[in-house]
Order: sequence, then structure tokens, then C-alpha cells
Amino acid sequence: MAESSGLPIDAIIPRVRIALRDRRAAIVLAPPGAGKTTVVPLALRQEPWLGGHRIVMLEPRRLAARAAARRMAHLLSEPVGHTVGYRTRLDTRVSAATQIEVVTEGILTRIVQRDPTLDDYALVIFDEFHERNLIADVGLALALHTRRLLRPDLRILVMSATLEGTAVARLLDDAPIIASEGRQYPVETRYQPLAGTSRGRADHARLTRAVSTTILEALEDAPGDLLAFLPGTAEIHRTLQHLDSAIVPANTDVLPLHGMLRAEDQDRAIEPSRPGRRKVVLATSVAETSLTIDGVRIVVDSGLARRPRFSPRTGMSRLETTRVSRASADQRRGRAGRTAPGVCYRLWDETEQAMLLPFAPPEIVEGDLAPLMLDLAVAGVADPTDLAWLDVPPAAAWNQARELLAQLEALDDRGFPTAHGREMAQLGMHPRLAHMVLRAMLMKCGSLACDLAALLGERDPFGRASATGTVLDRGVDLRDRLDALRGRGAHTPHADRRTLDRIRQQARSWREQLHLADSPCDHGAAGRILALAFPDRVAQRRAGQASRYVLRSGPGALLPATDQLGAEPWLVIAESDGRAPEGRIYLAAPLTDNDIRDAFADQMTDVDIVEWDEETGIRARSERRLGAIVLTTTVVRAPRPELVAAALGDAIRRRGLAILPWSEPAARLRHRLAFLHRHDSTWPDMSEAALTEALLEALRAHLATVQTAEALRRVDVGGALMDLLDGAQRAQLELLAPMRFVAPTGSRMPIDYSDPDAPSATIRLQELFGCETTPAVFGNRVPITLHLLSPAHRPVQVTRDLAGFWRTSYFDVRKEMRARYPRHSWPDDPVAARPTTRTRRKG
Repeated sequence: MAESSGLPIDAIIPRVRIALRDRRAAIVLAPPGAGKTTVVPLALRQEPWLGGHRIVMLEPRRLAARAAARRMAHLLSEPVGHTVGYRTRLDTRVSAATQIEVVTEGILTRIVQRDPTLDDYALVIFDEFHERNLIADVGLALALHTRRLLRPDLRILVMSATLEGTAVARLLDDAPIIASEGRQYPVETRYQPLAGTSRGRADHARLTRAVSTTILEALEDAPGDLLAFLPGTAEIHRTLQHLDSAIVPANTDVLPLHGMLRAEDQDRAIEPSRPGRRKVVLATSVAETSLTIDGVRIVVDSGLARRPRFSPRTGMSRLETTRVSRASADQRRGRAGRTAPGVCYRLWDETEQAMLLPFAPPEIVEGDLAPLMLDLAVAGVADPTDLAWLDVPPAAAWNQARELLAQLEALDDRGFPTAHGREMAQLGMHPRLAHMVLRAMLMKCGSLACDLAALLGERDPFGRASATGTVLDRGVDLRDRLDALRGRGAHTPHADRRTLDRIRQQARSWREQLHLADSPCDHGAAGRILALAFPDRVAQRRAGQASRYVLRSGPGALLPATDQLGAEPWLVIAESDGRAPEGRIYLAAPLTDNDIRDAFADQMTDVDIVEWDEETGIRARSERRLGAIVLTTTVVRAPRPELVAAALGDAIRRRGLAILPWSEPAARLRHRLAFLHRHDSTWPDMSEAALTEALLEALRAHLATVQTAEALRRVDVGGALMDLLDGAQRAQLELLAPMRFVAPTGSRMPIDYSDPDAPSATIRLQELFGCETTPAVFGNRVPITLHLLSPAHRPVQVTRDLAGFWRTSYFDVRKEMRARYPRHSWPDDPVAARPTTRTRRKG
């Protein structure tokens, strides 16, 4: 390769060399087309600090990894596998002469697991890091871990098109950020919104028609090849069908491009158009970055992408169609200006552009973390906080992953990998599938498990788009897919043959890796084998409700009403949309009662349930359960006392203390204690929440014997309140908060403590003659609010200052009272008068 590639990236190569030599790390920011993916690794392959070691470059996508390796090999005029090679899940081309390895799909993690020191490598490159997929985040965290503990000389280079590099630079000890200007021709942007379409949930039929129409218009209006971005393969198929039925120019080839295609079909979409012909490439987001599709001058962007989103609540991932970020939209637009001026058609309104997220959320914050956790455990990292992350894995998803891996016997109680877990990690498949294959081998069904694992790792071969643009519904039964894989079954003619070929290839590869004979056991065992991978997704049909199921983990699940599996008592669900309250089932297999007993006998639990019914009292039953699934129910006549007390306690917490039999003395005692707590916090708290827990503890023994509503009405709440007091408090209760105060006449008047700030009493005014001061409680520190009554027991005054009342208001009251009650005594000096209970004068 010549010293200069003629690409914009050449200008910053010297700075990259210096940064890696002196700082051992760098961030390269360069727009698409600058040449970073192919030029930078080649420019560094003879640096002295390599010392004969290799460069490994992590590329997020298989298609891009293979294309990058081929492009670099072409620049060196060599075949792939000599100086430049690649490793992907299904394809490896490296040799002893390889200096640059382009890897993907967790290959870097496997390398670290085999050799934590990374002795064969001197430089790790993370390309297209802005995509922030889980593999890249894990790879960077592990590389930094290795460099910190074992290899201080290890170089790390992060390359991106749109990344805001400051956070990455900080993670790399303030590594320098080196930016390339790139080379971009002007691109005209035309906004053509989809009328009547909700962007959140796009009408896919309308979307594909709009894309097809825009493609035909663009081919007439602008020169060059065309690249259209669609959210997924289903939309690509529908658009292909629309274009097949439309009048596409005769010199135009229409080609799909997505990660599920065979390598030769992907290459056809990427390679330049033949002379005199044009090309329309219908692609997923795989074509946003890394790949160069020569000749593209027109981009049609649906503005949508399909992203996996994991729910720790359901334990399931589902693909969601979402808006692209602004960064992705700019990447897509830039594809039209790589070689000449171009045009980009955006199928949304210009005002929506500002509403797009700046960047897509990192996969680590919304992905399934079980593979990550197992990989880290095998690499010697049990706690994610031991690593340096750009975004720390969320605790909920991390805990769910730990629980799943423990259930799959991959981790021990300390979070360290078991021997079985290490075996699982070596298979290079999801932990669920790895566990399934290894355990199925012990059941002499390893070959069937390989078929199932391969089926679940690919898109559904029965999910092709029909001629009308809808996805054919071939049912959810995985056994039908197994039949098609083996070339039999009624649905086989309708299956996608290319997908079946990929599935067969992968299953064959795993069988060879595990030295298994290609003689699968009866596919009737599919459910039993699948349950090894998805023990948490075993589901029981709801009683009397065909097609509706409840999962062992709790959520509901729903089959299409006409599906043949709708009458099965048990299913194991491999794929659903995970929505609440009932997710739609997409792939499943049936189980029998015997399968459940054989596979899960040691995981079944007996649960005693005691509940309080307001009318009948205690109701008790014993349930045998598998998670949230109730297998059997038995009535219990004599439930355990502690469960009875707990059931009543739950009822009291739900309904409040009013459920208890509050006698008048008990209610008054609660008010007195609330008053005392208000003025001295060492007394028991009588608030609803605090008193509920205190009474439940005090009444525990009594509640344990209650069986009926009548028995509950005999509970001594007042006695329980007194039990909350210590000896000193009992002795002071009457002194500080007496039930009554003694009037000058000797009458004992009840004190109302319902307002803890103002205890009160009601008394006839005449009984207080001769009383100079206001009666008080709490050691004479809190005056009683006096409600003064007339001789006819009608209210005449309220006061907390009796002396002040005698001096002032009394004389107005006296004037009125003498007129109304002339035969009663109304002295001029009430303080000097004798109190009386008599209602008339003598004589």
C-alpha cells in the first residue's frame, strides 16, 4: 500500500502515531468516508511498539467486519487471511502471517477469556464506537482492565464518526482526541412526511408504499445509485415486492442488504454497479457506517430503526421500531455525498428533526445482560463495578441476569462461574442456549438442541412477507420449524430456504464442535429441551381459557385465537413481545404434565396461604406452585397460628385500624396517648402507621387465635394500648392526662383529648363560680379548653382563660343569662361566689 491513501484520514495519521507511542491511547473522530476503518490499521501495522504483535480491531457488525478486512487486503494486493484477516461467529480467515484481525460478535471477549494478558496483541481498536453496542462497551471495559492490571503497554484506539469524545477520553486517562475533517460533497435534504402515520408506531404498509413511491420519484429526479434505509428485513421484503410490481427503470437492479443475507448477496449489494446500470439498495441500519457503497448519490431515509429492548420485569427482549437519532439521520444523509453531490429524502417533517434524540441510547442500558455477565465472570470479573464503564450496567438488569445464570447453573452463590458455566461460555451462544445444548447432550438429545439453538439464533424461516405485504402466519409451534429444517412438514414449501440453509449451517457447525452425530431425537422432545433454555418461560393455560397462559415468572401470555397450540395445557415460550399484561407468543413448544414433573420437581414449592374475609373470617389453603403457577390447591382446616396472625395483620394494614373493635374507653385512651406523645415524644406514637405496627406486635399472640369475625370483635384493643406503656408511663398516665377533672362543685367532668393540641371539657358555667384559674393537664402546663354551658346545657362561651373570662366577657353573658334564667344565681363577683349544681334559688 502506498504511504498516502489519498483519503482525508491521511492528514491525521502522524498525530495518531505520536499519541499511541507516547500516551498509549487515542480517540479518532472522522466522518464516514474519511477512511478511518481501512487506512488507520494499515498505517499502524509497522509501528516499532508493536514488537511483532498483532492489531485486533473490533467491528460492530459481521458484514462491516468482513468488508473492512477485504478492503484492506485489496489495498495490499493480498488475499484475505494473509496480512489482514477476520473472525466472525461463522467464518474465520486468519493465518500465522496475519498482523491485523478484524473481529466481531464477542470474539474479543473470547480472546480475553482465553488469554487475559492479550499477549498476542499490542493494539486494540474499537471502530464505529458511536454505535455503543454491548460488545464494544464490554470489550473496552475488559481491555482497560487488562491494561490496568497486567499490560500497561497495551495500546487502545477508539474510532468513531459521531461520538462526543470527551467522556471516552476521560475513561482513557485523558487520551488525546484527534479529529479528521473528512470529505463530503453537498447533500440537498428534502423532507417528505408520511401523511396520517404515527411516528411512534409506524403503519408499516403505508411506510413501505411511501418508500417505494419516493424511490421511483428519486430515480427520475436525480442521478446515481440509491440507498434506502428501512427498519428491518420485513419492510425490505415488502418494499422489494412493491418495486417488483412497479415500473422500475430497466437498467436498475434492486438489492436487499441486511445482516441475515449470505455473504455473496451482501457483496452484490456493496460492489459498484456494472457499467450502464443503476442500483437501488434496500438496507437496514447496517449500512449507516463502516460500509462504503460506491456510486450512491441518493438516500431515502424512513427515519426508523429496529432496536432490541430488554425488560428485567419479563426477562425478555423484544425488537422495537423506534425513531433514529439525529446522529444516525446525519450518518444516513451523509451516504449520499461520499463521491459526488447528492440528495437525501427524509420521510418526516422538518420540525420533527429537532425532536430526535441526539444519540441512540447505549445498548448496555437497555439490553439483555446475561451474556455480558457470564463473559465477565469467566474473565474473572464478578462485580461490574470492578471495571471502568462509560455507562454502568443498570442494577435491575444486572440482578435479573445474575438470577437467570444461577438458575442455569452457570454461576455459584458468590457469582463465580461454575465448570458448567465455563463450558457454556466456550460455545459462543446465548447462555440460555448454551445451557440447553449441554444439558440436552446428557439426555442424548444434543443434536436436537443444536437445531433449536440455531433456529432461535436466526429470524423465523416462516416469517417471510407475502405478496400482499403481510407476514405469513404459520403458527407458533417450533416443531413445525424443526420439520422444515429436516425437509418435511406441510409448511416447508413456504419457508424461507436461505434462512433454513443458514440455520442448518449453524446447527452443523455446533454439532461438529461438540462431536455430535447428525441424528436428532424425536422432535416431540422439543418442549422438554426448550424448557432447559427458558425455565422461567414455562407457561400454564389459564383454567377454562383457551390460548391464554400464565408464565412461571408471573406475566400473562396470549396465543393467536386460531393457533393449534391453544388447547395445550403447558407451553414453553421461546419468543414473545413481552408486553403487559399479556404478551403475544411468537414461538413456543408444548410440554406435558410428565415433562413438568420430571424437569421441575425440585423447583416446586408448597405455599400455605391464609387470608382474612370480613364476613367469614380466616380462609386457608395450601398451594403447590411452580413459580407463579398454581399446580394444586388443598383446603387447610387448622392453619398455623403465625400465618393467621400475619393474615389479620395484612388485612389491618390494608383496611386500617378501623377493622379492630374500638370500644369507647379504648378510643379515649388512644386520644390521651396521642396528646401525651404530642407534648413528649417518649410516649408511644398514636399515628395510624406507627400504631398499626405497634398494635400488631402487641396483639400477635391474640390475633393468632382468631378464626372468625365474631372472635375479632372480642379483641381487647384498650388492653393492647396499655401494653405499649412501661411501668413509669402507666404510673404517670392519670397524673399527666387524667380522664376527668374535678370541678369546684365536686363534679368529675370528662376531658376530651381528640385534639391533642387542645384537650377540652364541657361544664355548666355556675359550677365554676369561685374557680379563679383555668383547669390544666400535663402537670398544669396545658390548659383545658372549657365549653361553658347555660343552666339548660346550651353553649354560652368557649375559653382557655377562665380568669380573663370572669373579668370581661362574663358580664355580657350574665346580663343575657339573668334575663333568660332569672331564678338562677348570677353574682356580681363570680370568683367570690360559691359554685353550685342547683338550678333554682331556695325559697
